Amino acid sequence: MAEVGEVLMSVLSTIRVPKPGDRVHKDECALSFSSPESEGGLYLCMNSFLGFGSQYVDRYHARTGQRAYLHITRTRKKEDDNNSGSGHPPKKKPTRLAIGIEGGFDVEQEQYEEDVKVVILPDRQEVTSEDLATMPDVVRERVRSRVSSNKRNVIILLRFSDSVSHALQVQQWDGEVRQESRHAIELKQLDNGVKIPPSGWRCEVCDLQENIWMNLTDGKVLCGRRYFDGTGGNNHALLHFQETGYPIAVKLGTITPDGGDVYSYDEDDMVLDSKLPEHLSHFGINMMTMEKTERTMTELEIAVNQRVGEWEVIQESGTTLRPLFGNGLTGMKNLGNSCYLNSVMQVLFTVPDFQNKSVPSSTHSPHPPVFPSVAKLGYGLLSGDYSKPAPDPGDENVASEPRGDQIGIAPRMFKALVGRGHPEFSTNRQQDAQEFLLHFINMVERNCRSGSNPSEAFRFLVEERIVCQQSHKAKYTQRVDYIVQLPVPMDQATNTEELQEAERRREEGDSSAPIVRAQIPFTACMAALSEPEILTDFWSSAVQSKTTATKTTRFASFPDHLVIQIKKFTFGLDWVPKKLDVSIDVPDTLDLSALHATGQQPGEELLPEVAPPSLMTPDVEVKGILGFHGNEEDDSLYSPLLSPVLDDSTVSQLCEMGFPLEACRKAVYYTGNTGIDAAMNWIMSHMDDPDFAAPLVLPGCSSGAGTTPIESLSEEHLATIVSMGFSRDQATKALRATSNVLDRAVDWIFSHLDDLESMDVSEGGRSGAESEGGRDPPPPGPRVKDGPGKYELFAFISHMGTSTMCGHYVCHIKKDHQWVIFNDQKVCASEKPPKDLGYLYFYRRVAE
Repeated sequence: MAEVGEVLMSVLSTIRVPKPGDRVHKDECALSFSSPESEGGLYLCMNSFLGFGSQYVDRYHARTGQRAYLHITRTRKKEDDNNSGSGHPPKKKPTRLAIGIEGGFDVEQEQYEEDVKVVILPDRQEVTSEDLATMPDVVRERVRSRVSSNKRNVIILLRFSDSVSHALQVQQWDGEVRQESRHAIELKQLDNGVKIPPSGWRCEVCDLQENIWMNLTDGKVLCGRRYFDGTGGNNHALLHFQETGYPIAVKLGTITPDGGDVYSYDEDDMVLDSKLPEHLSHFGINMMTMEKTERTMTELEIAVNQRVGEWEVIQESGTTLRPLFGNGLTGMKNLGNSCYLNSVMQVLFTVPDFQNKSVPSSTHSPHPPVFPSVAKLGYGLLSGDYSKPAPDPGDENVASEPRGDQIGIAPRMFKALVGRGHPEFSTNRQQDAQEFLLHFINMVERNCRSGSNPSEAFRFLVEERIVCQQSHKAKYTQRVDYIVQLPVPMDQATNTEELQEAERRREEGDSSAPIVRAQIPFTACMAALSEPEILTDFWSSAVQSKTTATKTTRFASFPDHLVIQIKKFTFGLDWVPKKLDVSIDVPDTLDLSALHATGQQPGEELLPEVAPPSLMTPDVEVKGILGFHGNEEDDSLYSPLLSPVLDDSTVSQLCEMGFPLEACRKAVYYTGNTGIDAAMNWIMSHMDDPDFAAPLVLPGCSSGAGTTPIESLSEEHLATIVSMGFSRDQATKALRATSNVLDRAVDWIFSHLDDLESMDVSEGGRSGAESEGGRDPPPPGPRVKDGPGKYELFAFISHMGTSTMCGHYVCHIKKDHQWVIFNDQKVCASEKPPKDLGYLYFYRRVAE
């Protein structure tokens, strides 16, 4: 024991006490996905607070010399230990985070027995709390004399410190946490003698008996909102608020002794009312005797999601699926609405370009760059080390059917890294898988300025050909893209009569009317993509006026891997976001050769490169801008450069709908302050523009006051463009012309390829030849892979739910000629891959 004491004394100077703000990585190895539950446990460095699996701790010790580690092992408790006694534990209230997670509504926190001890490397000498207690007095005295009281309790501090993953969950959580309404505490209730019976409620306007709400100010009993599919109510409770301003209502039928669903129309959200018993008692309702007779809003949302049948079909719930294990068949734990990330990363690591980035890293930095984390994730998914059956939480002696669940990996550190600083991906809210894919590709682009860039597998060039219908002259531009967005022409449905009949029955109030899914031919979607678009407000430099033009979009290059997004998410006539419930016969093979761009045609004339005149709204004077002044005494009325006057109320209305501020300003500007409808139409027709959310730049003001000075350009943006094969001067010119907005600059540079070599950089910049020491600059152009336009389907991601803000994602991937479903931790052989219900489709080039 004295020897152990001496060893402990030799490492005391390296042991740190965790302070507020320190990240304690005690749930996941920094270099692998080993955890305290893994074989060998987790070794937590007592100096850096980084965790390491048993296969990496020796390497870290050899590199850093750190010897003291907290060894944490966890073993799952038996089910009997957690639920001793008779009966079953009460079911928890369902939350949106429970959707799509194994266990449905009843999501229980796994229970573990934890064992903690200090281990001293390299000999792996163990020191337990009992060892410290039994050491000779002289050793204990020497420890006390060398260490503060805080450090003597470092084992306790480390053991009970919040792990990084727990801290992030607390920061990111906003799933079903409802806030106290600001109206609840001082809510005014009218003494009007209204008393509400305990049952038998009807809307006082339309006699509806479902989805009934009581206003907590005057006791009015009215029906709720109408849902997107025609069910729900008739909006009478909402109309009552708009007429009276009485803010809070409770859903009758959801009231129990534990509470009820309370909605604040003023705050436009579900809220808490800490005085709900008092507010209900005012109208004769005793909350303690009430029973639940109707579904809560969360349950209703889940039911609406599942009613369309997507959940069962996409997850193949009606068949017994065979679990799969092995290399490339590793499941991923759902960290709380992280299924979008799981699905995207599973597909990406089927692509060889990303698989090549999955070499394990030896870095031990507490904040590693993107690619070591990507390599760690790739190795975890591809190695098969974690593709093992999850232990059965039930009785080990009772045989059970294989559920397909795996130990899998929990990508906590990866999710924290890719979401850091992002307003959406840093939270635990559900996200759009397409937006996350583009976000991750952008991160890859920024971190691949030298060496191989796996995102090039998806990068391709798009050619846009605009033909003036008056002069018949053309203009060609090119832009980079990574995803083909395929429109859904609902008017081309092949089962129109069934759709109309189902809609008629719903409008008549027939609750048994079936939900009919529109059948859209894939060929109709491709035709909608390739057909010319009519531009009715095109300024032609050939005729120097506005006229009609046609715009045709084609592929200027074909990528090795093609991503197709089905544009299922749109807006209804009332501008409410909705998801199109469609079935599309997406083919296994695809030939896009007919959509290859041809470039300028023989004998075809190009539109002159002449800038259009400045566009100003009708109510703005342009004398100063155009350089024209009348009498000298009037000059003081006009500034040298006037800003456009925008209708603030229209801008505000658009912003309240969730659109970016700059997009709203442009919509109002380009529609001449003509009202909300015109502005909304502009937004809907420009939502896919690369510069949709970029700052408003007045036409004709791309230089001078409208040009970004060289010294304020982002070095990161410059490096990103240079990494794509352009010179620094070309990147500078593009960023200055687009207000230092990276996405716009990339589009700008590809649309000016023919002019780049002759461009100068003003304000002290050098030409390309000068910057290369007198040599000719490299030819401009992006680094894109090109080849035949023939593809085969190898993966697709499907979404279940009514919007990208809720629901669940799974992916199907073709491996060794067999379709495999990846549903978070569950990996199984697919029996009926629902290829017609996908959201993102992934194709790879077929060798000719």
